[in-house]
Amino acid sequence: MVRDDDFDYLRRILKDRSGLALSADKQYLVTTRLKPICEAHGFKDLAELVGAMRGMRGRDIIEEVVDAMTTNESLFFRDQAPFECLVGHMLPQLIAARGGKPIRIWCAAASTGQEPYSIAILLEENAAKFGRQSFEIVATDISQAALARARAGEYTQFEVGRGMPQQYLSRYFTRGEKNHYLIAQSIKNRVSFQSRNLLDPFDRMGQFDIVFCRNVLIYFDRPTKTQVLERMARLMPQDGFLILGGPETTLGLTARFARHGQWRNVYIRNQADTASQSDRICA
Repeated sequence: MVRDDDFDYLRRILKDRSGLALSADKQYLVTTRLKPICEAHGFKDLAELVGAMRGMRGRDIIEEVVDAMTTNESLFFRDQAPFECLVGHMLPQLIAARGGKPIRIWCAAASTGQEPYSIAILLEENAAKFGRQSFEIVATDISQAALARARAGEYTQFEVGRGMPQQYLSRYFTRGEKNHYLIAQSIKNRVSFQSRNLLDPFDRMGQFDIVFCRNVLIYFDRPTKTQVLERMARLMPQDGFLILGGPETTLGLTARFARHGQWRNVYIRNQADTASQSDRICA
C-alpha cells in the first residue's frame, strides 16, 4: 500500500519527467511496477523508496522509477492494419513522390523494439518491390533499459510467439541460449535507436515522412497530447502519415491532422494547415 502523500509525489515526478498522467485509482500499478526496485535496493516499502527519491540518491532512483513506470508492452506486428497500409499504400505513394530521396520513419515510444523491427522486416521482404529506394527508421524511447534490450535484438520464445509469422521467424532470427531468439544483423542495421523524451523539443531530428506513435498518447493528459501532436506535425511534410494506437485520436486535440478516409488510426496532414517554415524549425 502506498501513502497518499507518497503517491501524490510519485504522480508529480512522473508527470514532470515523462508526461505520464496517473489517475488517482492507479495506486495498484505503482505498487506492482515499483516492487522490484524496492527489493533490489533493500527498501522495506514504497515509503522508503520515496524517501530515497527525495534524498541524496534521488537522481538515480528517480530514473529507475520513471523507467519502470513508462516501459510498456510491445508486440511484433501489433494490429495488422497499419503494416498492411504501410506496405500497400503509404510507401508506394511516398516513393512515387520522393524521386529517390530517402524516406524517413519515426517510431516514437518504441519500447523494446518490436515495432521498428517489424517495419524493418517488411522493408527487407519488399526490397524487390521498392527497388533502390532508401529508408531510415529512427526508434526512440525514454527508457534506457528498454532501449538496451531493443539494441540487443534478443527476445524470448514467448515474445516472438506473439505476432511474429513463422516464415519471418525462420528467416530473420536465430535461436540462442535459453530458448531466446536473436534478430538478424541485416534487420538491426535498418534501425537507429535513440533516447528521447516526448516532452522535450523535437529539434535536430529532421523531417519524417511517417510517424508511428501508438499506444503512448493514452498515458498523457489532454494538454500534453496536444503539445506532442503539434510538434510531430511540424516535423512532417504535407503528404506525411501519422499512425496512432487503437484507442487514440487527434480529434479535439489539434487541427493539423485529418483521419485517412480508408485506414483506421492512420492520419494525414490537414491540407488546410498552413504552418510556416519557421514554425517547423521550432518543433
